[in-house]
Amino acid sequence: MSRQLAFDLPAPARHRREDFFVSPANAVALASLDDWRGWPGGKLMLTGPPGAGKTHLAAIWAAETGAAVVRAADLAQGDLPDLAAAGRVVVEDADEIAGDRRAETLLFHLHNMVTPAGRLLITAVRAPRDQGLVLPDLLSRMQAAPLARLDSPDDALLSAVLVKLFADRQIAVPANLIPWLVARMDRSVAAARDLVALLDAHALAEGRAVTRVLAARMLGPGFGMEDADEGL
Repeated sequence: MSRQLAFDLPAPARHRREDFFVSPANAVALASLDDWRGWPGGKLMLTGPPGAGKTHLAAIWAAETGAAVVRAADLAQGDLPDLAAAGRVVVEDADEIAGDRRAETLLFHLHNMVTPAGRLLITAVRAPRDQGLVLPDLLSRMQAAPLARLDSPDDALLSAVLVKLFADRQIAVPANLIPWLVARMDRSVAAARDLVALLDAHALAEGRAVTRVLAARMLGPGFGMEDADEGL
């Protein structure tokens, strides 16, 4: 069973393509974004659970296409014509405005300004029919958008992320630490960043290597201390 990791640590996000790890959990979604010129109706809905990489993928697409980026909840604070003028727009976290008729109306107008001549990428946790949208015209347009889904990071992806994060900090770890952590950590790239930062901070403070014993002790009861001494 995975254990939720909640650390009060800064976790700087690097949303470049070279920092995006491709795996079966995200390869199809990445390919859909790379094919943005062929989106039917000029739009795409990118969905997936928190921590799956929606913001990272959206940032890659925005950087490579010159798209404007706005959170759905912030549409009222922006200038819709200015946003639409970019020709390519990312609207993040569409779920957050579900039930807010004014905010939904703004997204509806932005949709009509951008598509079909431009390109509109919308991110959300759920598919449109499950978001609770109350504006029928917006719901129909969102349901007409092709859907690209990100799954929660799989073991291969989390392993690759941990290996690179440790390597970036020039930390040598036992090979068996990686699968041990993957089996117990929260299923998100953000959790992996926080986990590596926590282990690095405590290892430096104590002047010791990063091991399973250190990981189990730092992460608290129930995180596997009972088997941490097997293959330190």
